[in-house]
Amino acid sequence: MKGRAVITGADGGMGSEITKAVAKAGYEVIMLCSSLDAGTIRRNQIARETGNQEIQVRQVDLSIMSSVMAVADGLLADGKPIALLMNNAGTMCTHFQQTPDGLEYTVAVNYVAPYLLSRKLLPLMQAGSRVVCMVSCTYAIGQITPEFFTRGKKGNFWRIPIYSNTKLALWLFVRKLALEVASRGIWVGASDPGIVSTNIIRMDMWFDPLTDIFFRPFIRTPKQGAATAVHLLLDELPMSETGQMYASCKQRRLKPIYLNHPQMDSLWNDTAAYLEKHSGIQF
Repeated sequence: MKGRAVITGADGGMGSEITKAVAKAGYEVIMLCSSLDAGTIRRNQIARETGNQEIQVRQVDLSIMSSVMAVADGLLADGKPIALLMNNAGTMCTHFQQTPDGLEYTVAVNYVAPYLLSRKLLPLMQAGSRVVCMVSCTYAIGQITPEFFTRGKKGNFWRIPIYSNTKLALWLFVRKLALEVASRGIWVGASDPGIVSTNIIRMDMWFDPLTDIFFRPFIRTPKQGAATAVHLLLDELPMSETGQMYASCKQRRLKPIYLNHPQMDSLWNDTAAYLEKHSGIQF
């Protein structure tokens, strides 16, 4: 085995493709899935297809920080170095829902969970380890306001801007984390999959059947959407390219504000402070 890889949302559309590629490349894989049963079914399929039996499924609810901590503590207790961490899981909640930690649901899953998991697993990483986060082109319309953690956005609930806000937050986390761990030789990057045909784009509206007929055939398949993340996890990349965003397997040129965002440091600190105050988690 080349090392241990941890992948969130590993039984989903893109998650399955990423898991398959990483398993085929010879890594021991820890699939972090919301459903143990569904994850096990997908695990067995991938094991048969790749011939790699070193694949485990562990259940985690990324909306609940105690669940994220439990899986992180389990991995820390294993004591095995982590070569690859893929923060792939994502959601777009259709209605306002507050988690036990007081977080808006989409914010919890898309941003706070990967922040927490990544930071807690850093002791298991070493020079050559990689952390990849799944972002979105919607980061460009995101805004981080004082209501971000508890409401997702200022004003009434609206899933699309909240989703965009989480992707901006995740991107700022990638930038900050890259700076924090560069001296240790840990590579960090963000993958934009484009518009992919997964359940996340469903609006639960009357026009969904029409969307399926007229829209889905022209957007990316999960395998196509996963290609950039697979590239960042498995292909040779120089440390000079850490902390960047990639799309279609190429580095994306970003506006200067997104490379030196004024909220990058404050969001990092505010997230840690929120987790300590509301979930009793310290770093």
